[in-house]
Amino acid sequence: MGEVKISVYSTDDKYKTTLTNNKHSILADEPLEKGGKDEGMNPFEILLSSLGACTSITMRMYANHKGYDLSNLRVELSLKQEEGKTIITRNIFLGTEFTEEISNRLLQVAKFCPVSKILEGQISIENKLTNNK
Repeated sequence: MGEVKISVYSTDDKYKTTLTNNKHSILADEPLEKGGKDEGMNPFEILLSSLGACTSITMRMYANHKGYDLSNLRVELSLKQEEGKTIITRNIFLGTEFTEEISNRLLQVAKFCPVSKILEGQISIENKLTNNK
């Protein structure tokens, strides 16, 4: 994977932001109880969405290669923070009965999706501040 770039633009609507890769855009916002207008997913939901999408796509690629039917695949995610630790729970519903061996292999494939590997690895965030566009 090459470099991925996203631009995030604030709007006049308090916390609502537009996220774009110059081809596709999505909205992010905070819920009403946090002062937003709840017009988009909050940042934590977007993070989970990225993991869920990557999990689903990776599993579907593997299943297509092997000829398995995962047309009813569903991935549900939750995030909670407790005692200084972030815990993400990923529940995968295959929608089809498979042998225990195939099910275990599909679970391994899910664990190896690229976003999962990034989140479980060491992440470094470099911050730069500029005053121009």
